[in-house]
Order: sequence, then C-alpha cells, then structure tokens
Amino acid sequence: MKITRKTFDEVMIPCYKPMDMLMVKAHGSYMYDDRGERYLDLTAGIAVNCLGHTPNNVQKIIKKQCQELIHISNIFTNNKTLELASKLVALTGYDKVFFVNSGAEANEAALKLARHTAFLDYGAEKNEIISFTNSFHGRTLFSVSVGGQDKYSDGFGPKPASITHLPFNDIEALEKAVSDKTCCIMLEPVQGEGGIITATDEFLKKARELCDKHNALLIFDEVQTGVGRTGTFYAYEQTPVKPDILTTAKGLASGLPIGAILTSDKIASHFGPGTHGSTFGGNALACAVGSYIVTKVSNPKFLKKVQERSELLRQGLAELNDKYHLFETIRGKGLLIGCVLNEKYHGQSGRLQKCCADEKLLTLVAGANVLRLTPALNIRKSVIAKSLKLMDKAFADFVKLNEQ
Repeated sequence: MKITRKTFDEVMIPCYKPMDMLMVKAHGSYMYDDRGERYLDLTAGIAVNCLGHTPNNVQKIIKKQCQELIHISNIFTNNKTLELASKLVALTGYDKVFFVNSGAEANEAALKLARHTAFLDYGAEKNEIISFTNSFHGRTLFSVSVGGQDKYSDGFGPKPASITHLPFNDIEALEKAVSDKTCCIMLEPVQGEGGIITATDEFLKKARELCDKHNALLIFDEVQTGVGRTGTFYAYEQTPVKPDILTTAKGLASGLPIGAILTSDKIASHFGPGTHGSTFGGNALACAVGSYIVTKVSNPKFLKKVQERSELLRQGLAELNDKYHLFETIRGKGLLIGCVLNEKYHGQSGRLQKCCADEKLLTLVAGANVLRLTPALNIRKSVIAKSLKLMDKAFADFVKLNEQ
C-alpha cells in the first residue's frame, strides 16, 4: 500500500488541514518527510514532545513497559499509575489525582468536579461558570463551550448553559460577574491558542479573592503551560495564587496520550465511584513515561536551562525584529513564545508560518496575528542558532512577498 499526503484527503474526515508534507520519522528537534526532506521543528507536537521527538530514554521505558503491562482498565490499579500520581502529589502539594488521556478530557473532568461540588455543597442553583474571551479549553462540547472562541463552538448548539465569558485581565468585569451562583472560574495562566497572553498578578489575585468570597473554585488550565513549558514545572508557581483544581496534559508523557486533574482531598471527596471515569485514563504505559518526565523536567537544573534557552531564543528574535520590524512585541513565558505581528502585517501569521516552512522551519500560529513557538524544552543551543538563521531567511521572504 502506497501512502502519500494525498491519502489524507482520501480517507480522513477533514477536521484538519495538514501541511503539504508526509512525516515518516523524527528525532530530537528534527522531522523528516517521505521525500527525505529534513525540517527543524519549533512546534514539538504543539508543546507535547517536551524532550524532543523519540528521546532515547523514553524509547527504553516504552519498550520495557510494553513487556510488562500496557492496559488493564480501572477495575484494577497498577504500580505505574500510583507512582506517577504520588510524584505529582509530592511535587505540587495537591492531595489527589485523576488521570485521563488529553487536555480536553482533563478540563471536562475539572468542570464536572466543580459543578458537582457546588451541587452537593450548595444546591443546583450554584452552577455558573466564568471563563474568558479568547480562551481555549478543548473541543468536547462542554470544554469548547467554556472556551471563549465562538469559531470553535458555533454550530454545535444547544450549548451547555450558565457559562459567561469576560474580557481577559479585566478586574472590573470580573468583580461584576462573580456571585454566589458562581461555581468556578476557569482560566489559563497564559492563554495559548488565544495569542500567548499572560494573566496579570493583580487579575489572578482578584480571581482568587472572589472565589474565596463566593465559595467558588478556581481552575487553572495548565494543559499548555504545564510540565516545564514556562520555566517552572507549573506556571502557577510564578504567580501569587494557587488554583483549587489544576489540569495538565500535553508534555506530561512526552507524546503518549495522557492528562490529569490535581486537587485537594476536600474537593476530590465530591467524586465517588461512578461519578466520572476514563477507560484508558492512567494506563500503565503512559504513566510509566509520565513518571520519568516528572522526575526529569522538575529538576531545578533542567528548569534553569529552559529559562536560559528562552532568553537565548528571545534575544535572537529581538535582533531579527530590529532588522525586519515585523513584530509589535514578543511575549510569553519560558519556551511558550508569541511573536505578535505589527499592524502592517495583521492577519498574516499563516503566511509567515508558510514562509518558515518553505525554509524547512516548522512553527505554529496563535490566531491571525501571532507566530507561536513551542520548541522542545531541551533544544540544543546550536539548534536555536540554526533556527534563527532559518527565520532570518523566512522573514526576508515574508517582507518581499508583502512588497509585491
């Protein structure tokens, strides 16, 4: 059977529009297509492959675990699930963990837990959810409705009720909206899909204060910001607040499907047997890799290097911007970086992304005006230097296209 990029159009439901290339292998910060072309990858599977592609130690763990235990369902428990849960609890100070298979599932579970906690403690009328414009929390019907981007949720109604979207970082709007009917506030400490926008400390403190005042739960969606991406293991560690429920996924198992919610004993007690579940959640294979990732990435020396690599990449981007004047600002934390196009180039992030791809450099976008970079956390300094050289060529191509 001959497989080509065209095969996608023939057999796949068109929920995606992949680039015009067929990837067949990858290692470290490089990917290779079926034509033998090599691409420098600054996407890392959209912040998933935290140690790069197919890291050797992860390969060894997968091979060993496949010979022992892969999946047995949650009728039973297993040593690898409990090992990962114990590490997450010890690292964060939370008491309990629930495993799923993705970020959307983690957010779905967190929202259900918040609603159920409010129902059991205060009654059915305490069900309102506060979220924010341009947020993204996944594509299940509940999580996409809580997300603040209508382009993803319109056309799938009726949507779940009692969800309010407010301007991000708007303290006044938040104060007006939260009431005793609010069951939770859900936010990303750095909005990812929404454009790499960081929540201010003042905004987060107010959210925490209002949740405490109105007996609501504060949920941080750390699906993209977690597991070292922002330079600390979780981004909340850089803020003055700690959420009641934290969701995590993406980099947690270096490319294997996994997600989790972390919370306190008190909140976790509102879920009992049968209230929620996941057939594959917490399988031994994903958790074995996750256990290794948590130990590796939470090491202070590793996290310090993430910050160093961030500074190196941002410095190079700033120098390129001095040369080409493409960006209004370069923002984000750690190795979650957003390059915001200035007014002259608004709406052209996709075009800039293609110019990069033409130079064999793979990048992401976060809306029409932001080029997003989420490289492997252990990307080599020499690879960063190479990526900046490729960006130099791509940015020059982009400027020329706009002059035509």
